[in-house]
Amino acid sequence: MPVNYRRLFIFRKDLHMSTGKLLAQLGHCAEGYWTKALIRSARHDGDTYRCQLNILADMFEGYVAGSFVKTVCEARNKTHLLKAKAMAEEMELIENVDFGLIYDNCRTELTPEEPDGTTLTGIWFRPLPDEKAHKISKKYQLYR
Repeated sequence: MPVNYRRLFIFRKDLHMSTGKLLAQLGHCAEGYWTKALIRSARHDGDTYRCQLNILADMFEGYVAGSFVKTVCEARNKTHLLKAKAMAEEMELIENVDFGLIYDNCRTELTPEEPDGTTLTGIWFRPLPDEKAHKISKKYQLYR
């Protein structure tokens, strides 16, 4: 029986992002994770590109061929959000491979907080076995 996998996303509640902004951030992350993997393998072949995606069997069976379970949680603020990063690192997850921080370029509704003109809005995780995802998500409530 395959292990169940899920994607975990945690977003800052103190930013008061509109529903549309939050969904755009989530969409960028969901598409970006898979697209980045495909781009790394892309080979130009005439009028097309050929891409290959190698996925662990458990992840394929428990997420891709499973139910695409996603959990979206809220962090009270930036400090609370960064605790998820620390937990991921303690679990030996690798930044920009297993998880990544989400920054907004502040072109619409957010005010820049970082020196580069961006604002940290959230954190994404690759599909993780439920057990690992729950170790992190249990410290956060579902986004409302």
